Amino acid sequence: MRNKHGLVRVGLVALLMAGLGACGTGPNGAAGPGNDGRGTGTSGQGAPPHQDGVFGLRSGVRHLTQQTTSGTRPHLVTTCTPATRQVKHTKRSGRSKKTWYTTEHYQDCRKTARGTETYRRVIRPERWCVKLDDVNGDPKKDAVWYRVTSTTYHQALGTDTRARLRFTPTGTGC
Repeated sequence: MRNKHGLVRVGLVALLMAGLGACGTGPNGAAGPGNDGRGTGTSGQGAPPHQDGVFGLRSGVRHLTQQTTSGTRPHLVTTCTPATRQVKHTKRSGRSKKTWYTTEHYQDCRKTARGTETYRRVIRPERWCVKLDDVNGDPKKDAVWYRVTSTTYHQALGTDTRARLRFTPTGTGC
């Protein structure tokens, strides 16, 4: 039975090595997304091109403030009550064994709900958005909203409408 498990283990190792060997390696010996095995150094047709940012004509800017609401939750209070427990002690001396009990005092503490408390709950975080036309030079991609940092928003706010902008978005939609 032991020999059978050894053969299975050797087979799994060989299968794993064959699978890893099928993966391409780059010019420095490491596999990566930029090497599709054709030697061109470009990504495959199905993979999107790597973008550091987007560019286009400024169509609009929007600042959505943080939206909060008041919420209630139970107010938890730590309540302690004095309690006792019996502790067993044992002493061995040769063949004899002595056992005695003592009473130990301690505090039994629990968190209990006592009333309610109000707090501010965030419904929508603060967002800064920029709308672009002709995104990445494509005249068909108009009115696309991008979420941006506060700094990028204020830079875009200081430019004229239809000014050419280039930035790295933090998200899409607004």
